[in-house]
Amino acid sequence: MLVVTDEHGALRALDWLNFEDRMHRLLRLHYGAGGFRLVKTSDQSTARQTLDRYFAGDVGAIDEIPVETGGTPFQREVWSALRKIPAGRTTSYGLLATTIDRPKAIRAVGMANGSNPVGIVVPCHRVIGKDSSLTGYGGGLERKRWLLEHEGVLLPTQPAAL
Repeated sequence: MLVVTDEHGALRALDWLNFEDRMHRLLRLHYGAGGFRLVKTSDQSTARQTLDRYFAGDVGAIDEIPVETGGTPFQREVWSALRKIPAGRTTSYGLLATTIDRPKAIRAVGMANGSNPVGIVVPCHRVIGKDSSLTGYGGGLERKRWLLEHEGVLLPTQPAAL
């Protein structure tokens, strides 16, 4: 994983190693081309240590990670609502839109969900289709399925391949 924190320890970006280009694109989108500087460090941040606890089974640990993001006020409102979905639970785009008092903004909620720079910690993977189907996830549907099952969500079994 790629973990980007600021000088105060707040998580600014998080992505899978094979999606580094997307992470850079989202950072530029949210902070501008010159609005950030990445510095590699050998020190393991508190955010990274907490993520390790999450992957070791303490799925509530990520709630402790402070997050600071760019984005529009609407995006930040969606991302804040995402953080309120407890581990082991899911919601739909429509229910998420209703949660933020914008029931007709389902597509906009989906777009904000897709531009989330802090996946897992801002748990966009917990949003599924209203029919309980797994819908888009930047890290791939298999990762989304794994994350949800890791958190204890019981998902319908995948249909047999034809």
